[in-house]
Amino acid sequence: MADHDVLAWHDFFIGTIGAAAALTGLLFVAISINLDQILKYAGLPGRAAGTLGMLVSALVVSGFALAPGQSSRVLGVEIATVGAVVALQAVRVSRASGAPDERPSWRIEHAATLLLPSIGLVVGGVSVAVAAGAASTGSSVRSSSRSCPRRSTPGCCWSRSSAS
Repeated sequence: MADHDVLAWHDFFIGTIGAAAALTGLLFVAISINLDQILKYAGLPGRAAGTLGMLVSALVVSGFALAPGQSSRVLGVEIATVGAVVALQAVRVSRASGAPDERPSWRIEHAATLLLPSIGLVVGGVSVAVAAGAASTGSSVRSSSRSCPRRSTPGCCWSRSSAS
C-alpha cells in the first residue's frame, strides 16, 4: 500500500467524514444549548470556535479526499490550504481568548493544541502534493492501473469515477 495512494485510504476517509460530521453536529448543538454559559467566560467562546474549526477541517479534508477525479497534487494543495486556514483561525482565537488573569502557560497550551494539528495538515498536504509532482505521469489518482475492489459496488463514490 503506497502512502500517497488515495484509493488505499478510501475506507479511512469514509470513517473520518462520518465521525467528523457526527461530532461537529453534536458540538454545534452543545454550543447552541449552552451559549449563555459559554459567553459568561472570556476564554470559552474561542475554545469552542477552535474545537469546532478542527472538527470541520477533518470533515472538509475527508470530503476533498473522497471527491472523484482529482489529482493528488490538487488534493495536497487542498489539504494544505485547509491547514493554513485552521492555523490562522487558531492564532486569532488564541490571541483573542482568555481572561486577563489567565496564566500564560494556559494560553500557550491552548494555542499549541490548535496549531499542532493544523501544522500537520499543512505538512501532510505539501507532502502529498510534492509526492504527486515527483511521480507525476500526467494521470489522475483515480486512473491508477490498480483495480479498486469498490469500483463495482453500487453507490460507491469510486464507482462513479470515469477511470477504468
